[in-house]
Amino acid sequence: MAARVDHLVTSGVFTLDGGSWEVDNNVWLVGDDHSVVVVDPAHDAEAILRAVGRREVTAVVCTHAHNDHVNAAPELADRTDAPILLHPDDLPLWRQTHPDRKPDRDLADGQVLTVAGTELHILHTPGHAPGAVCLYAPGLATVLTGDTLFAGGPGATGRSFSDFPTIVRSIADRLLTLPPDTLVRTGHGADTTIGAEAPHLQEWIARGH
Repeated sequence: MAARVDHLVTSGVFTLDGGSWEVDNNVWLVGDDHSVVVVDPAHDAEAILRAVGRREVTAVVCTHAHNDHVNAAPELADRTDAPILLHPDDLPLWRQTHPDRKPDRDLADGQVLTVAGTELHILHTPGHAPGAVCLYAPGLATVLTGDTLFAGGPGATGRSFSDFPTIVRSIADRLLTLPPDTLVRTGHGADTTIGAEAPHLQEWIARGH
C-alpha cells in the first residue's frame, strides 16, 4: 500500500506574549492504511484519533512548539503509545504549554524518519521558532513546512523566540533548494509549491540579508 498524506483541520486558540488568537491548524498524517506519523497535533486529540482510525501511530512529530501545534500532543501520545518528537531548541516554548511533560525524543537536522516505506527528512529551519523543522518526503514530492513557509511568504517573526533574517536564510538554504514541483503543505491555510513561492520569495530574501 503506497504512502500518502492525509489532512484534517482543527480549531482553537494560539497564545503567546500575552495575546490570544483564534486559529485553524492543519494536521498532517503521513503513512498508509496500517501506520502513520502525525505531524502537528493541534487542539483536538479526539478528532485526530478519528482520522487515524485503526492505524498505528509510530510518532507524533511537532514542527515547532507554539501551543497551537503541540497542545494535543500529550493526549494523543498517551492514547496511542507513540513518542513525541521535537527539536530541543524549542523546549522553552514547549514548557510554556506543557511544563510537566517532556517530549520523548529529539529531532535533529539530517535525521530521517521512516513510515510506510517513505522517508521523512528532517530539515532544521529556525526563524519562526528556534527549533522549527520541516519534513521533506522526496518519495511523495512533498514538504511539510509547519509555520516556516506559507502560500505567500515566510511565517511570522514578530513575537518572542523568532527572527526574520533567520527565517529567510532557512527558506533560502533549505527549502528553495528543493525541486520546484515539491508540494508545500503548511501549518495553516492552503497548499502551495516551491516553484510557485520562489519568485516572490526572492524579495523577502533580499530584505532579510
